[in-house]
Amino acid sequence: MELEARTIKRVTVRLVPFLILCYFIAYLDRVNVGFAALQMNKALDLSASAFGFGAGIFFIAYFFFEVPSNLLLERFGASRWIARIMFTWGILAGAMAFIPDIARFTGLSAAHVFYGLRILLGVAEAGFFPGIIFLLTLWYPAAYRGRMVGYFMAAIPLSTVIGGPISGALLSLDGHGGLAGWQWVYLIEALPAVLLSFVVLFYLTDRPADASWLATEERDWLVARQKHERAHREAVRKFSVKEALINPRVLAIALIYFGANATNYGLSFFLPQIVKSFGLTNLQTGFVTSLPYIVGVISMVLWGRHSDHKLERRWHVAIALLVAAGGIAAAAGLDNPVQKMIALSIAGFGIFGCLPVIWTLPAAFLSGAAAAGGIAAINSLGNLAGFFGPFAMGWIKDSTGGFGAGLLCLSGAGLVGVAAVLLLHHDPALEASSSGLPDPGSRRPEVAPSSQT
Repeated sequence: MELEARTIKRVTVRLVPFLILCYFIAYLDRVNVGFAALQMNKALDLSASAFGFGAGIFFIAYFFFEVPSNLLLERFGASRWIARIMFTWGILAGAMAFIPDIARFTGLSAAHVFYGLRILLGVAEAGFFPGIIFLLTLWYPAAYRGRMVGYFMAAIPLSTVIGGPISGALLSLDGHGGLAGWQWVYLIEALPAVLLSFVVLFYLTDRPADASWLATEERDWLVARQKHERAHREAVRKFSVKEALINPRVLAIALIYFGANATNYGLSFFLPQIVKSFGLTNLQTGFVTSLPYIVGVISMVLWGRHSDHKLERRWHVAIALLVAAGGIAAAAGLDNPVQKMIALSIAGFGIFGCLPVIWTLPAAFLSGAAAAGGIAAINSLGNLAGFFGPFAMGWIKDSTGGFGAGLLCLSGAGLVGVAAVLLLHHDPALEASSSGLPDPGSRRPEVAPSSQT
């Protein structure tokens, strides 16, 4: 229908590029510690396990504050809450540059200051990602969510494709202005978050009903369509926030996300060090590190679109996770740098291809505050892998002297995710409530109903 196509296009042009930019900055500030480590670990006298612990402890704080943050977002509105998140994480990300000064002032060790700032960064950023996912469920009907989440989450690999070479180049500023190169990485890459926080406050619109930038008929169609889908979901089962947080399907999806994130973060934080061991310069390391992420950008967009086209979710997640686990396991057994990067690039297809499709699963049966809480619960539980993956990699590296066994550990976590998604309970009534619904005001269904989750 022409009205539907026009409305979705206008919403997408307005929201998606801006949200990609915001998440690009968020993810860059979260994982640039991997590039900073090329100089920082020696400067702060951090072992591989100490670095892995500090990189991962971010997610422990993230875990405890994720659900409350997302519930506050649902209450106060996305624009104000996301602006607050971006401002505070920008300030704390920049503070990472001053770890030696803070250590001298407080009398703490540099390692403990590093841990403390990573904890505070996790508290500050908690709620950002699930808040955006929740926002997208408010703006997009079910049949569009796989591809839209894919477009948005393409910022994850893009942050390394673009940010990797930038971070590598910033390391070359070592000594300028009395700062080390790793300090410049933190300072310069934190600034955009602070500046964008003020833009978010005035640019984002919380709900379709408030969208003055849509034509009246477009706004009315979108509000009616979303109300129609929500009514169908709640006719099958309306979950309270408490029920959503302990729902077995929510916990199963969290386990799937845990497996996916273990492969993602375990690799992200240590890939620069793996690539650096090939004998490359910092700038070369930045470019080579970006290769699996270039594949990941393509995978996120195409695999999410394919899942929407087929209206199938479970097997799209399972196949992608299996590819991720297989690629990482293959890389563990390869010493040739070219072959290792080919295997890791194959893994990148699976790691990033599964992520947007995972986030179509909770929106199929949750709505309103229950959706906000359930999505945050999945993200917070799944992101505990952000602690497990890096810490396991660092500890195994210190114990064995190499990355091979750590990569096999990450591969095993991916296989746990595969098992969880294949065992995920499927309720056809819930799937029908969010896919293939007759469009209000339309003479035909937009998409054919599917029996697959």
